[in-house]
Amino acid sequence: MMELRQKGEKARRAAALLAKLTTVQKNRALELISSQLMQEKGFILKENEKDLAAGKENGMNDSLLDRLRLTEARLQDMADALIQLTELNDPVGEILTEWERPNGLLISQVRVPLGVIGMIYEARPNVTVDASSLCLKTGNAVMLRGSSTAIHSNKAIVEVIHHALEKSDLPVDAVQLIEDTSRETASHMFKLNEYLDVLIPRGGAKLIKTVVENSTVPVLETGAGNCHVFIDKSADKKMAIEIAINAKTQRPSVCNACETIIAHKDWPALSELVSALLEKGVIIHGDEGIPGEQIIPATEEDWATEYLGMEVALKLVDGVDEAITHINRYGTKHSEAIVSNNLENVERFLNEVDAAAVYHNASTRFTDGFEFGFGAEIGISTQKLHARGPMGLTALTSTKYLIKGNGQIK
Repeated sequence: MMELRQKGEKARRAAALLAKLTTVQKNRALELISSQLMQEKGFILKENEKDLAAGKENGMNDSLLDRLRLTEARLQDMADALIQLTELNDPVGEILTEWERPNGLLISQVRVPLGVIGMIYEARPNVTVDASSLCLKTGNAVMLRGSSTAIHSNKAIVEVIHHALEKSDLPVDAVQLIEDTSRETASHMFKLNEYLDVLIPRGGAKLIKTVVENSTVPVLETGAGNCHVFIDKSADKKMAIEIAINAKTQRPSVCNACETIIAHKDWPALSELVSALLEKGVIIHGDEGIPGEQIIPATEEDWATEYLGMEVALKLVDGVDEAITHINRYGTKHSEAIVSNNLENVERFLNEVDAAAVYHNASTRFTDGFEFGFGAEIGISTQKLHARGPMGLTALTSTKYLIKGNGQIK
């Protein structure tokens, strides 16, 4: 794996240079990347078509093809996100706290880059832009390892990023793409402690589990999204149906889409919810007592399934206690929502559901770095150490203590 180590060495050297650069220099590079993406959009879309064609030939389902697909509008969104990222505060160098000790030592805690970040992700070429831009803004180098299904798209995007960096003060080697997408190469990347400071997997549950169980590099875990919407007995009919439909169908292939709807058994609009889901083409795996000939009886497996498509599990419960218990058992600690006008139940749900993002009367689809005001995101963390929820700029920093003295000795 000589090539992998060479890329690691280049990334490590680039990280040392990046740490010295100013916010102005980093923002200028992001502006150049934004412009370059649109200048070379034809090239990127042409390469993306190769991946889409291969995906269709290999039987890739519609939700995965949607994740893989780039369009001019999606490229424009990426370019716009880069500009928005330049408008956000640079966390590097921020003094979090400082104090003076009785012996005269002045101690301050400041934010610093993590160093070199490794990204392992599946068929989402937008991650190539998101990860690169967030890392560059925070003074980190990045080693990217996408999937074979998006290799043409990723190679094209990184080539375009390099064209932009050549015009900037940032080292081109700050963004490295591992073009060998074999499992063997991925396994070696898991052990690249000499060069990587952290490894971030972004994709399905199987990928994340593999990285967490096999990596010796510290892992920032982004989780699968078995997300729930709980419709309480007091929920407004129109609001509850609109939220459930949006959370399930607006973009079903993403991790913050709803996979299970939980409804109070005495909520009066259950049949209308079922009709609305069926009208949208959603396949319903339903609990006992849910009306309709088209309902597929739910199994234990359905409660734990991340469908990533136009399917949903529908569960009936006696109240908020049962809803919370179900979510904490089957959820993936990602995003959970309650639709309710009962403030006591709302407070219990918000406080007792164990998840990175917990909503009241809003769709789970808002769990996103852009929607939270972070600009692009590196992923959504479902763990509790270092970072949780959408990971923006501050999640890609660590801290160090600066101690200023005047000859003190112990």
